[in-house]
Amino acid sequence: MEYKFGGSETNQKTVLGHPSGLFVLFFTEMWERFSYYGMRALLVLFLVSAVLDGGWGWERAEALQLYAFYTGLVYVTPIFGGLIADKITGYRKAVIIGAFLMTLGHASMAFEISSDIFFYAGLVLLIVGNGMFKPNISSMVGQLYKDQGKEKDAGYTIFYMGINSGAFLGILLCGYIGESVGWHYGFGLAGIFMLVGMLQFYFAQGIFGKIGSKPAKADELDDVIEDSVENAAEAIDSVIDDAEKSKVTRDRLIVISVLAFFTIFFWWAFEQAGGSMTIFAADYTDRVLEGSSGMTFKIINTLLTVVPMIIITWVLGMLFKQTYGKYALSNIILGLGFVVIWGIVIWMLSRQFADDAPEVPASWFGILNSFFIIAFAPLFSKIWKSKYNPSGPVKFAIGLILLGLGFGILSFGSMGIPLGAKTASVSMVFLVLAYLFHTLGELCVSPVGLSYVSKLAPAKLVGLMFGIWFVANFIANTAAGITGSYIDPIVEEHGMATFFLIFTVIPAGAGVVMLLLNKTLIRMMHGIR
Repeated sequence: MEYKFGGSETNQKTVLGHPSGLFVLFFTEMWERFSYYGMRALLVLFLVSAVLDGGWGWERAEALQLYAFYTGLVYVTPIFGGLIADKITGYRKAVIIGAFLMTLGHASMAFEISSDIFFYAGLVLLIVGNGMFKPNISSMVGQLYKDQGKEKDAGYTIFYMGINSGAFLGILLCGYIGESVGWHYGFGLAGIFMLVGMLQFYFAQGIFGKIGSKPAKADELDDVIEDSVENAAEAIDSVIDDAEKSKVTRDRLIVISVLAFFTIFFWWAFEQAGGSMTIFAADYTDRVLEGSSGMTFKIINTLLTVVPMIIITWVLGMLFKQTYGKYALSNIILGLGFVVIWGIVIWMLSRQFADDAPEVPASWFGILNSFFIIAFAPLFSKIWKSKYNPSGPVKFAIGLILLGLGFGILSFGSMGIPLGAKTASVSMVFLVLAYLFHTLGELCVSPVGLSYVSKLAPAKLVGLMFGIWFVANFIANTAAGITGSYIDPIVEEHGMATFFLIFTVIPAGAGVVMLLLNKTLIRMMHGIR
């Protein structure tokens, strides 16, 4: 009997029209993103927090430099993690190894109160673990489907929602616990749910059949590595020769390079979210709400938290129905994880409602990105399918300009902050609007860039081109933290408004240049849309 989907017989049972295995990957990725974004939300806040408040009391510049290297390196290690999985471990083992290393990393950071070495060891484990985990779980999603049609696209869309669900919950809960209870508790919570994700994947991996299994026997390993290196070298030489002969191939590679270059400007500014924008939220934003504004926040925050939790729990119930009989232990672990999450959510909301003047956690603003993605992604999807669908370069340009506009709003809101001020009370409305425009910009750039790499790159060089794309993200994230580390001297000499104006002018200017290049780039795509 021929199965419709890849994987085992159980994987043919569907949830929302998709193979059950997709939702095993969905929840595994959700917990990984929970842990990653939960930790990232706390990293800079913990480092700059006073020693009396449990932090390390670092200068802002030092904290943002460490943030730069951490967020940059997590985009480099996936290149090697994908290669190791392809040639040595297979995708499934790589995912388990990566999840285990990240669990150890979060656990190590939870013990930072004992010794600094635990903190730095934790960061290293997270960077290496992310490299093993991130590229390989995404590869497994594609192998669940036997065709390249709309079902696969829809499957990746659902998987992307898992990413945003995890980011949302991680920032919300780890951020709240880290800021209000203790930093190491926030780091520890991220580790607990990374462990949940690893275990539920491990005990359900049989659902994937041969998908992601080890590609070669151990005694064949040396030959595989040697042959693959030789084959890769021959493929690259062949494509380079073809590129020299073919103007079409050469032009398309140039377009990829141009898009990769401009994506650096986008993520360089966008990634201020975990750095300078977090500092702005902590020290320059009025986060104490009283009276009607406090009650409004409590209601909005409750809806933002409970509604997604109900939807995700409903999906969990459908997965239980299809897979519990075969993979009971995985389901039980996953279910217990959600029981704990619901308990934390109810505890957090009850504490906030009991407070007459609740203080919004500085990390809370980070959830807005995930919320706005979930809210606006369907609209953008419809626009891209309509007659109003702009070209790829125009989408990039719109994204860069929207990003700049978001920082322009922050710059305007910061105009009243005196030179050199270490604190202020700017309305939180400016941060909310900034995150809105940044997310609208992300929806124009992030999915579009990856799509064009896969469309424009010749088959023999798709992997290499994606590697270049990861390198561009590494440059952007590293530069984001380093640039953000100059916040104090810039604020002292020129003011906070000028600091954010830098991130207004440069991305918006890059967007204008992209608009000017639109016709040239379309011509160089040679029919690819």
